[in-house]
Amino acid sequence: MTDTTSAKSVRHPHRWRRDLIELAALFTAVALADVVADLVAHGPDGPFLLVAAAVALSGTAAFHLWWAQRHSHAPPPAAAADTPHEDEMVRPETALWRMRTTVRDEPGSLAALCTALARHRVDILTLQTHPLADGTVDEFLLRAPVTFQAQHLGHEIASAGGNHTWIERADAHDLVDTPTRVLGLATRTALDTAELPLALRQLLGRCAIRSLPAPADGTPADDPTPMDGALQETVMRLRDPSGGAIIVERPYLPFTPTEFARACALIELDARLGSRMPHSRDVFTLPEGNEITVRRAGPDDVQAARAMHDRCTERTLGLRYHGPVGDADRYLDHLLSPRFGRTLAVQTASGRIVALGHLLRDGDETEVALLVEDDWQRRGIGSELLGRLMAMADETGCESVYAVTQAANTGMVAAMRGLGLPIDYQIEDGTLVITARLAATPDRSRLPHELPYGQSEQSGC
Repeated sequence: MTDTTSAKSVRHPHRWRRDLIELAALFTAVALADVVADLVAHGPDGPFLLVAAAVALSGTAAFHLWWAQRHSHAPPPAAAADTPHEDEMVRPETALWRMRTTVRDEPGSLAALCTALARHRVDILTLQTHPLADGTVDEFLLRAPVTFQAQHLGHEIASAGGNHTWIERADAHDLVDTPTRVLGLATRTALDTAELPLALRQLLGRCAIRSLPAPADGTPADDPTPMDGALQETVMRLRDPSGGAIIVERPYLPFTPTEFARACALIELDARLGSRMPHSRDVFTLPEGNEITVRRAGPDDVQAARAMHDRCTERTLGLRYHGPVGDADRYLDHLLSPRFGRTLAVQTASGRIVALGHLLRDGDETEVALLVEDDWQRRGIGSELLGRLMAMADETGCESVYAVTQAANTGMVAAMRGLGLPIDYQIEDGTLVITARLAATPDRSRLPHELPYGQSEQSGC
């Protein structure tokens, strides 16, 4: 039913009243007209009365016209003009929080949490539930007033029945819903074997991931990992498809069965796809005009890397591996394994590898290492590799990257300083640790493109 029809239906029962009023007004007007006519026709002042009535009528009409024009173009009241539109009102500043708490598995427990949050104008953006044997873990992404502190939030959740509550600040990346994030991580894992540990870390949050290689002689491990993995509160043991095990630890927050199932699904995807690596290759020209190719390297490049070792001097290998030169070859299986990081190789037009750059995961930290063959040093290759490795570290969310070298290796120091990042130095017994803080640079996307060629390089860099 339209508004017009409704209005007519409402007024219809009272139409007889309006008709009666109009009829009374009509009789009154006729009576007044008869009185005025008698006064004009028979009274001594009839003509003057008629002129006065005409003047009064004209004045009334003019006043009404002036009043109507003035108020039809009048500005809106000051209060209405100063009131902003609802969409233009300044909203209070807010902050994003991630919160996880455990509640009893009974009706109304989640409603109590939501009521406590709504009482303080905290908006629930996303919600996940992780069922347990004796309760439920609820994980929230919240938007709260910036003045609302974590301690206050934890107190309110505790009063609403939550326990084992964990709260930390979130950012815009957490606004992506869980299915979308998991699908993205699965896609990255499908494209690159080295992405599996990184995907696990992004899936499970802040945690430490260690890869334990299988025994080299083929003997069974002392503590073998079950085929389906094992979950022990804050520790996951996952069977590495390439051999060995992947250990995931998160001391501050126990893993839930749901998280364990997601991690196992990524492991199974990696196992079914087998070894894989991006085939992209970048060609760049050295200052003297030679073209070389930078590409990803893996286990298939072990023999070519050993041949490069044979062409390097003992001083170059000593600066790189900080130990007996004869043991250099045995590091290659570890360095070229995608489970421990990523490796870039520089090869000539003939296909010979002349430089290697490694980005190695070391628990929560990341190490960078370079080795450039003697005949190809001082041509900008080390700086080019270092910039690309730093860009990779930035993509994975690393806040800092460190390099371990000797104090005499001025080439590595110069290459690290050439990044234009804040650098920290620590030296002890001739060993130099150089740490570059990626999180401090304002435009981290330009890292691999601002490195000048021709940086001074010494052996090992």
